[in-house]
This record gives sequence, C-alpha cells and structure tokens, in this order.
Amino acid sequence: MLIRREAPGDVAAIRDVVVRAFPTPMEADLVEQLRADEGWIPALSMVAEVDGEVVGHVVCTRADLDGVPVLGLGPLSVRPDRQRRGVGLALMHAMLGAADALGEPLVVLLGSPAYYVRYGFRPATALGIVSPDPQWGEHFQARPLTSYRGEKGRFTYAEPFNRL
Repeated sequence: MLIRREAPGDVAAIRDVVVRAFPTPMEADLVEQLRADEGWIPALSMVAEVDGEVVGHVVCTRADLDGVPVLGLGPLSVRPDRQRRGVGLALMHAMLGAADALGEPLVVLLGSPAYYVRYGFRPATALGIVSPDPQWGEHFQARPLTSYRGEKGRFTYAEPFNRL
C-alpha cells in the first residue's frame, strides 16, 4: 500500500471511494466543495493506493479556532472491500504526520470516539474547544500536534461544512 498526496488524475477515483464508503453522496459532494474552497490544503489530501488503484482517501482543510488557524479532518473514506485491512490506519497516521510536519497545531474532527481514540483524539471540550453544534457531544474530538500551545475557543470548519 502506498499513501501519497492526491494528484489531479485522482479526482474521479476519490469520488468513487467516498461514494462507496458512505450511504449517501453527501460526503463525496463535500469533498468536491472543499476542493474548490479557499480552505483546501493540497498537501493534506491523501490517497491510499493498492496495485495502482485508489482505495482510500482522507483530507484536512483549514479551520479556525477563534482566529487561530487549525485543521478540520474529514471525511476519511475507505472502499468497503478494503475496510478493516489497515487502510484507514495508514491514512490517519500519514495525515497526522504531514500536518505535524507542516507546523499545524491541532486537528479536529467529528467521528466515533471508539475509532479515533487510537490516534490520540479526545473530546474537544477537554481542551476548551467549543463545537459548532453542542449536540455533537463526545463525537467532536481534537488531537493536539507538536505546535499546539493550548489554544482554546470556538471551532469553525471550512465553509462547505456549513452546507451539510
């Protein structure tokens, strides 16, 4: 398995992976909207490739924490026939390493606490980070990186997330 940055020729394959990974096309549409948004960070859109075929994708986009630039992660997508084979694990480790290498302070996401705890995520409220929607509860999580200096405040995703 190769984890690499998204290339221009991967767009259709990424859409296919995301459509297969989720029950509705909403997440695939979100990826396309994010790609067109000013919050898009090309270095933080990664694919997992097996035998020359894209089987997974993850993206982080620019988010805001009361004026401090941070990252919002998602969606993380793995083709169903490749799930539970380490693809998501490899994508997450690569993404967190890349984000850290770029000097990003924090990655925030909305997802399963049982799944994301293995990557060092914890409830964002424990770090003083306020979610856009209080109903998200423990599913709203954050992972500090090396450059994190204890920033707190209200979190805001890239604008396309507001259309969900």
